[in-house]
Amino acid sequence: MTQSHPEQHLHAVLKVGLEIHVELATRSKMWTSAPNVAHREYFDAEPNTLLDPVVVGMPGTLPVMNKAAVEMSIKVGLALNCKIARQTKWDRKSYYYPDLPKNYQISQYDLPLCYDGAFDLDDATRIGIIRAHLEEDAGKLLHEAPGGAPIDYSIVDLNRAGTPLLEIVTQPDFTSADQAVAFCQRLRELCRHLDVTEGVMQKGHMRFEPNINVIIERDGQVYKTPVVEIKNLNSFRAVHGAIEHEYGRQIDEWLKTGKTMGARAKSTRGWDDAKMITTRQREKEDADEYRYFPDPDLVDVLVDDDWLESIRAGLPELPAARRHRYLHGLGLNEKDTAALMDEPGLCRFYDDVCALGVEPRRAATMLLNYGAKTANERGVAIHELAITARQVADIAALADADKISSSAADQLFALCCDPGQADASVESLAESRGLLQVSDTGALEAYVDQVLADAKNAKIVEDIKGGKDKAIGALLGQIMKLSQGQANPKLVRGMIQDKLR
Repeated sequence: MTQSHPEQHLHAVLKVGLEIHVELATRSKMWTSAPNVAHREYFDAEPNTLLDPVVVGMPGTLPVMNKAAVEMSIKVGLALNCKIARQTKWDRKSYYYPDLPKNYQISQYDLPLCYDGAFDLDDATRIGIIRAHLEEDAGKLLHEAPGGAPIDYSIVDLNRAGTPLLEIVTQPDFTSADQAVAFCQRLRELCRHLDVTEGVMQKGHMRFEPNINVIIERDGQVYKTPVVEIKNLNSFRAVHGAIEHEYGRQIDEWLKTGKTMGARAKSTRGWDDAKMITTRQREKEDADEYRYFPDPDLVDVLVDDDWLESIRAGLPELPAARRHRYLHGLGLNEKDTAALMDEPGLCRFYDDVCALGVEPRRAATMLLNYGAKTANERGVAIHELAITARQVADIAALADADKISSSAADQLFALCCDPGQADASVESLAESRGLLQVSDTGALEAYVDQVLADAKNAKIVEDIKGGKDKAIGALLGQIMKLSQGQANPKLVRGMIQDKLR
């Protein structure tokens, strides 16, 4: 993103780096066995119920590292093409805040777990990854009473305190708000497909903090505005709006003050989603002000070859590869690919259906039509329905064999989603519900003869004899009604044509 101001004789280029905080969906917290609010089992926990002495910082408590959180972090690092530290340590980052009971955060300072990576946003854009380090989240301050009533104080909820938090820091390689948002979307997709986070933005599972400044060229001189960090954005709309607003604001401020980057010049700002503007919060601390030092209660983490290779072997197919396979290997269109990719669990279910021999485009259509309709009615995700991949494949096979109609396939799909039907035979279920098509030529011929002999259909019969194929539909509808929807329409259509032509 660039701007030129001829009247000011300047040229301005946006420069953005991102800090992204990802809450990891382990069952327990980073330093204790207390339940983790970022795990779906505890999403609806009452405030301040996921606590123990370690979380609230009681004297004499000792942290114990969550191995699963380390493994999840390494997964993300590998997917971002990072180097993985073979030895790393834990550091205390000291600062006071009401929702940080210990008055320090256990984090990583000079030896991050993952470092020096890169992510290809597209064929022409590579984003450098400086580091991805593991730490713990703080609690949450609520500035409204439950239900939204205004209060003149803040409420502390410590459920989130101690949640494993992976902080990913990029190089300042973004030159537009669109680029930054695209990366945030891809990173969320990546982390969800790695199954390391639920990625629910409204719950703060991913929070984005753009670090923004502007490179200004004027009269042959280059000036860099002070870096501003926008705190805790949890929507792509907010990321885009904050970057665009800050770009213009920094240019205007430089024109007024001439202030440029320097020591202690960095500041933080918040985002007003209603007014679509950033608001000043405070000057940003430099690293030395956090008084980092190695945590004396925790030993170093050693990542040996066997452990690293076992984690690498457990990596699933990454989103970029899966998207390419769906589009170019399976022949899906962009819309269906995007719908499948939006839910990692749905991708896995879809692949299971395809593995049973269902034509890929047919499988996608069934899941995204029949499945989406039923899932919407039942308030769950498509892959959370009770139907099995084998049942989906069997429904497709019945339809291909002309044993059921498309509307019957839809009904049968919904029936298989009922609790207790996971082991049911699809064909038996279709038969018991009267969904199998009648293909017995004798029975069908009787229906056809009855309709053709009806005097009120004489005009329709003459139209068909005269070559008007559309008129067949009127007779077909009557036959479907007589057969209670079970007549095979393809066979019936052929019979009508044979008898009248």
